[in-house]
Formats: sequence, structure tokens, C-alpha cells
Amino acid sequence: MRIQRITLPKHGDAEPGKVDLSLMDALLEKYKNKKGNLIPLLQGTQDIYGYLPMNAIYRIHETIGLKLNEMYGVATFYAQFRLAPAGKHIVKMCHGTACHVQNVTAITEEILDSLQIKDGETTKDGLFTVETVACLGCCSLAPVMMIEEETYGKLTPREAVKIIREIRRGENN
Repeated sequence: MRIQRITLPKHGDAEPGKVDLSLMDALLEKYKNKKGNLIPLLQGTQDIYGYLPMNAIYRIHETIGLKLNEMYGVATFYAQFRLAPAGKHIVKMCHGTACHVQNVTAITEEILDSLQIKDGETTKDGLFTVETVACLGCCSLAPVMMIEEETYGKLTPREAVKIIREIRRGENN
């Protein structure tokens, strides 16, 4: 398998003016001289902005001295971190064994087609991000999707798309 190298944007090109970096001041001060501060800094930054903006990653690098490649490696390794803003509604599609056997792949594909995005992407209007997850722990309800704290089970592709449309309709009212 061939892996494509990803290059970080140059410091000046990293989302100019998109985020208020002063919001990080207390976080940076708290972890400035602490050992093992990488993950708490990334978690705190994501708590502030909802994702890890490139300007914020550069700010951590400049202030704390952590290496950009180490931060990026951790941020891309752990599923908890996002490098792009997530949608208002995160749709988690369970692809565990029970859901897989119940054809969750067809449901996921139908949702992605209806939203015109790929797995892990966010709709242009910023309303939905769809994520494939290993298991939601609701095997008796397979196939399952979760939107925020609401679980939807025994789904068909048509029912799943209808749920998404109802949420979108509610947002537009």
C-alpha cells in the first residue's frame, strides 16, 4: 500500500484570523513546564475550539516547544482528535459485528449519498458529520446509528435517511 505524505501548511498560511488564540492562554500557562503535556494540551485545545486549528497547533509549538511532527502524529493517531470542524450533529454509524451482519454498510452508504459526503466528512452547511465507529454497544438493536445521545436501531437505509431529513427540517424551521 502506498501512503501519501501530508504536508502541514506554513505558519503564515494556517487559517489566518479564524480562531482567537488568546483563548489558549490559560491552557498554555497550565501545561507550560509539565512533563507529558502533549495530549492534555491537544485535548484542551480541542475543548476550546471543537477541533485542532492549525494556528493553535503552531501556537503550542511556539509557546511550549513541542515538535510539530509529534503533535500532528498524536492528533492523527487518536480518533478523539479532529483537524477540521465537526458538524452540529455527529452521526455515528456502528460497524460492529452485529450491525455489519445486519447490513449497516448499505445504510451508511445511503446516508453518505444523501448528504453528499464521505465517511468522516462534514456537510457543506456544517450540520452533519458522519463517522464510522467500531461498536456502539447496542447489538440487540442492530443495525444502529447514534446522533448526539439519541440511539436509532433496527434501521433500514430509507428509515436512516428519513431521520437525517427530519433533523435537517427541524434545523431549517
